[in-house]
Amino acid sequence: MALKYITDESFQALAKDKKVLARFDFNVPMDKNDPTLISDTTRIDEAIPTIKAILESGAKKVILMSHFGRPKGKVDMKYSLEPVAKCLAEKLGMEVTLTETALDRGIKTLLGLNESKIILLQNLRFHPEEENNDRDFARILSTYGDVFVFDAFGAAHRKHASTYEVNAFFKNKAYGGLLLKREVEALDKIVKDPKKPFVAVVGGAKVSDKIKIIEALLISVDKLLIGGAMAYPFLKAKGFTVGKSLCSDEDVSLAKRILGMPSKTKIVLPSDHLASLTFGGEPVEVGQANIEGELIGLDIGPSTLVNFNDYLKSAKTVLWNGPMGLFENKNYSKGTLGIAKTLSEMKEAFTLVGGGDSVSAVNHSGLSSKMSHISTGGGASLEYIENGTLPGIQALKFGID
Repeated sequence: MALKYITDESFQALAKDKKVLARFDFNVPMDKNDPTLISDTTRIDEAIPTIKAILESGAKKVILMSHFGRPKGKVDMKYSLEPVAKCLAEKLGMEVTLTETALDRGIKTLLGLNESKIILLQNLRFHPEEENNDRDFARILSTYGDVFVFDAFGAAHRKHASTYEVNAFFKNKAYGGLLLKREVEALDKIVKDPKKPFVAVVGGAKVSDKIKIIEALLISVDKLLIGGAMAYPFLKAKGFTVGKSLCSDEDVSLAKRILGMPSKTKIVLPSDHLASLTFGGEPVEVGQANIEGELIGLDIGPSTLVNFNDYLKSAKTVLWNGPMGLFENKNYSKGTLGIAKTLSEMKEAFTLVGGGDSVSAVNHSGLSSKMSHISTGGGASLEYIENGTLPGIQALKFGID
């Protein structure tokens, strides 16, 4: 059964003159100095085309819903969606009415009025029922709309009332939004039938956080290039010294397990490093795989970058998840920015960047427009690659009883 999207003709017919309930991911980062200001509006920007498409289909009302932060199931106005409502109103050039709560008695009145075309429900996580995937809470949410649209790819890996259970009340009336369509189509090029050679670059801090993705990738990739702090447990497991680099015993034993698999020949590790005696301090070039004494590894070295780039340049499909070092510090950004530059020049390959820090790194490099796809999903992207689907997508596709 194919996933239905709002681009389907059946949606246009169903949505005309009806109320459309739509789940988005408006969990945006806020300014550290002024918590009323949004520091990065990407997730809102990504939702605008879907909201406009719903309005253009002739919907009578659009009821938007999202979580925001972690208020732990109770009202905490620090996590109010008010800044999101203001931002949406500015970007859409339309009034956006924010409700007091997601269960506000006034919502039914708002739904009956001719004005208030766009309604944003207050933070769903003000109610413990949301994260508990409560059926009754999902049922109440479902009464606000005649048709359901799911476009919260970044929350599709969560089995919550608004991402999962709500589908029980929209049999044959549930559709994916435009962001979901883009994400699924792009990730399927990695998951279903990647063009070969397929090379993955994995970085970041902990092996334990990415053990599942590494195991899944080793089945399908031709080469797995491991950099960043992720590399040190693998080097230590192979008998190299790593100095004072970030490297837990748990990660070393996981690395040993992976290096015991037949697919270990696909793994490529750094052969040199940039290190320092203090975290982020003066850089020291280490022209070998061993990191001696008190040194802390903070970036891949120049020979490793050349080697990694050689593998990448022949690839037809590339997945990049996680930076190669402490890229926020200019002294340790060469590895990460070097990978970004290589990917940006690969016109014939499909290049997908997925996962929080690598997305920040690509944005930092100014080369994001040169990548085939940058996934907004973070944990959801990784879980999709691990499992080939997500709970929210399964529920949307097949419904639930």
